[in-house]
Amino acid sequence: MANRLGLEPSIRAGRIGLSIPAGLPFDTWEKIGDQLRVIGDSSAWWLGDWLVYGETSFPDRYRLAISQTHLAYKTLRNYAWVARNVPMSRRRDTLSLQHHAQVAALSGDEQERWLARAEEEGWPQSKLRKEIQASRARTADPEPIKATVTVHISFERERRWRAAAQVASVSLSEWIAHTLDHAAGHVDGEMAIGASGAQAV
Repeated sequence: MANRLGLEPSIRAGRIGLSIPAGLPFDTWEKIGDQLRVIGDSSAWWLGDWLVYGETSFPDRYRLAISQTHLAYKTLRNYAWVARNVPMSRRRDTLSLQHHAQVAALSGDEQERWLARAEEEGWPQSKLRKEIQASRARTADPEPIKATVTVHISFERERRWRAAAQVASVSLSEWIAHTLDHAAGHVDGEMAIGASGAQAV
C-alpha cells in the first residue's frame, strides 16, 4: 500500500486545505480523489493500531493522549476494536476498514474467507454484511437448544461493547456470543497443544 499513499505532484496539501492548479485534466483530478480515499482509510487503521499500542504499553496515560487528538472517543474506540481483532497479516489493502469491521467479531478462518470473497467479487461493505448475515441464517439450527447466561458489568463496559457491536452491524448479544466463541477457540487450541506436549513427555 505504501506506493499508493503519495499525492499527485501538481497539488499542494496543507493543514487546512488542498491547492489544485487550474486546468487540471479530469483523469488527474479523479486520480487525486482515489489517492485521498486511500489516505483517509489508511489513517483510520493508523489511529486504530496507535491506540491498541498505547492501551497495551501506556495504560495509565493513553487516555490523555486520546483526548489531545480532538477526535470523537467513540470513533477512536471503534477503530481500535477493529485493529485489535483483525491483525495486520489478515488485512486487505483493497478493502476499507469498514469491510474489516464486518468480520472483526468472527474467527480468524472466517475473517480470511469473507475478506477473500469480498476482495475477489468486489463487494461493497454493505454487500459483505448481507452475505454474512444470510450465511448465518442458512447455517443456523432451526430449533437450537438455548441457555441463558447473566453477566453483571459496569455501565462503561456495556457502552464499549454496544459500540463495538454497532461497528460490526450485529446485535449486542450476537457480538458477545461471537467474541466469546473466538476466545474459546484460542483456549481450545492452547489446551490441545498442552495435551499433545504432555503425551510426548
